[in-house]
Amino acid sequence: MEALKQKIRQEGIVLSEQVLKVDAFLNHQIDPKLMQQIGHEFAVRFRDQNITKIVTIEASGIAPAVMAGLELGVPVIFARKYQSLTLKDDLLTSKVYSFTKQTESTIAVSAKHLTADDHVLVIDDFLANGRAAKALIDVIEQAGASIAGIGVVIEKSFQAGRAELDAQGFRVESLARISSLADGAVSFLE
Repeated sequence: MEALKQKIRQEGIVLSEQVLKVDAFLNHQIDPKLMQQIGHEFAVRFRDQNITKIVTIEASGIAPAVMAGLELGVPVIFARKYQSLTLKDDLLTSKVYSFTKQTESTIAVSAKHLTADDHVLVIDDFLANGRAAKALIDVIEQAGASIAGIGVVIEKSFQAGRAELDAQGFRVESLARISSLADGAVSFLE
């Protein structure tokens, strides 16, 4: 997706050979027009999959997931990282480690929102080692739901996440595939 790649080139900041900061448009400040384009692109790529729900993790996946949900006309569920007084019964949970935050979180989704009748599209902001995607897959499988595919805004193709998801038979659609962050520069595949 060329508009996304341009935004990464213009506003992304390479912090190391492993970390790309995109807080100017994706995960702190959000560019709504770009999110709308991203949602549309995911909808185009998955429109024929009979999706009934979209699942993401708070917080950075919410904007692209909501825009895709709007385009596809389906509800969006975001797995919460922290339990609250209102989210405590009948939970589907999994653990996920965040490389950028260097912490492990328990994510939770209410079982009343995700059932065996659902055909789910997973959407996330980044794919690196695949830990967030695997935690969401775990939650979806606990519900007995099926997985239509995984939509990723930015993939770090030089890390193992995609290969592992491909090996498990999941369809992965990434809008921007980064081949390298070496020397402070972003290089794209394709």
